Amino acid sequence: MIKTGNEIVDVSFDFALAIIEFSEKLDDNKKYVISRQILKSGTSIGANIREAQNAESKLDFIHKLKISAKEADETEYWLLLCQHSKNYPETLELQNKLLSIKKLLSKIISSSKITKTN
Repeated sequence: MIKTGNEIVDVSFDFALAIIEFSEKLDDNKKYVISRQILKSGTSIGANIREAQNAESKLDFIHKLKISAKEADETEYWLLLCQHSKNYPETLELQNKLLSIKKLLSKIISSSKITKTN
């Protein structure tokens, strides 16, 4: 576990590690298509958050975090499909971790918005 001191970077990295492990479980169960989708969207959350740390502007920062939020929504969709399908591993712990990430992203995005002055 890598600790940077930046909460959203750290929790998204830990989540990506958990997603890799979950994806491997899906592969073991021959659930290759869903495994690939979850792996891509679940690891992309943190990748975009990391990229946002070196944004060229506040607008670029917000844009990259919004992409992370979209990837989080997609990951949630795949996890819910697994949760409600037969013969898939349990996803509740991952869903809870993802909810925390989504809340953090929402808070950061809303507090980073550029206010317009007239």
